Amino acid sequence: MDSQHSCGELKVGWEHFAHGADIGVRGIGVTPDEAFEQAALAVTAVIVDPARVEAREMIEIRCRAPDLELLLADWLNALVLAMATRNMLYGRFEVKIDAFALTAKAWGETIDRERHQPAVEVKGATYTALSVRRRDDGAWVAQCVVDV
Repeated sequence: MDSQHSCGELKVGWEHFAHGADIGVRGIGVTPDEAFEQAALAVTAVIVDPARVEAREMIEIRCRAPDLELLLADWLNALVLAMATRNMLYGRFEVKIDAFALTAKAWGETIDRERHQPAVEVKGATYTALSVRRRDDGAWVAQCVVDV
């Protein structure tokens, strides 16, 4: 499963990749900010089709880490925690990264099990396959494996 759109020559979007019993999530963007947004969408897509999540409420999430890889893991874990503790799903994200400090907005709604039909519960982002890098084509790729 994946979702992509073009931004100039670059393909921007998210995708899943196989990893044993868990699921890899990958965000692809023109900037690290956009790759982190797409990685968050990939996390949501593990649970439910992000297009089915309405942007009814907004929360802010802030993280800081010593490098982009750890920042990605912290960001996705903060998102998973927000989903679990608030009983919410998020389907739209706005991420700003400045010197390994992340400020994000996430829009979503309370889980409606009948309407959303969540497939699995994401327990958290892991350091397995954790990578934030710029590809030869200029696109940024942010990825890791999530525990389901």
